[in-house]
Amino acid sequence: MYRILEILRREQGFLSGEEIGQQLDISRAAVWKGIKKLREEGYEIEAVTNKGYRLILHDTLYNEKEIAQGLLTKKLGKPIYFYKETDTTNGRLRDLAVAGAPEGTIAVAEQMTAGRGRRGRHWEAPAGSGIWMSILLRPTILPSEASVLTLLAGLAVCQALEDETGLAPKIKWPNDIMLNGKKLVGILTEMDCEMQATHFVIVGIGINVNTTEFPEGIDEIATSLYLQSGRTFSRKNILQKVLINFERLYEELIQANCSFEPFRSRYKEKCITLQQDVKVLGKETFFAHAEDITPEGELVVIRRDTGAREIVFSGEVSIRGGN
Repeated sequence: MYRILEILRREQGFLSGEEIGQQLDISRAAVWKGIKKLREEGYEIEAVTNKGYRLILHDTLYNEKEIAQGLLTKKLGKPIYFYKETDTTNGRLRDLAVAGAPEGTIAVAEQMTAGRGRRGRHWEAPAGSGIWMSILLRPTILPSEASVLTLLAGLAVCQALEDETGLAPKIKWPNDIMLNGKKLVGILTEMDCEMQATHFVIVGIGINVNTTEFPEGIDEIATSLYLQSGRTFSRKNILQKVLINFERLYEELIQANCSFEPFRSRYKEKCITLQQDVKVLGKETFFAHAEDITPEGELVVIRRDTGAREIVFSGEVSIRGGN
């Protein structure tokens, strides 16, 4: 069926079933079956008597073939595993990674039924509304250095959304993407490692693109590109842009021997946590003032109770009076 799609895409005009069949050495009946399956996949194919078939392309098409079409990356998104429905893309990609999938493999879902956020939070990703994907990386880094990839993913997503939509999302340390005080994107990074060796890293990214509403309670803290702009956006175009940006930053990171320093000023420009009163949740909960980002990507805070300067390595930070 996808060979028929490539012929129709290349022709950009009408082709008879006989002409398609001759090119593929299949019968007209087989051509018709392929056309029917493509339509079931969401492709709009016009059929006109005595003219044949013509493919009408839309940016709303979202599947493995469309994501791969025109993807200008060297490695990320090659290959793509697309799931109409799955529990989590991180879980599917972990299975693929253990089986030997190469760096750059991505898992994309139309719908996720058991999404996981930080601190074990469960959420569901409805079909047709957002981007739910995971990216497999196999960097030669120490496990202690892997957290930098989470920061770079946030920076890549933030810039991609700004470029594609004209909106101005910001980063809440370490990796939530916010827009007008509400969460737009979640990023969950997981890795398989030993004490001194990282086998692979999986970066999971969830973007609320064309979501029109959220359940009660969630609507107070979450938003989408549609809700913020009143416009719908091509999920394919945004996903491709995220991969392009992330690959560029990842290449920079490897060239910089996994140092966050070259990205620090760019990250700080996008980070809304700095110079804010925050609540730090981790092994200990305390209130503080966020002051800076270290060259390693950690958050520097001034404790309200003692006035001491502390470095926050991990955990969750909420902005006082916000999210």
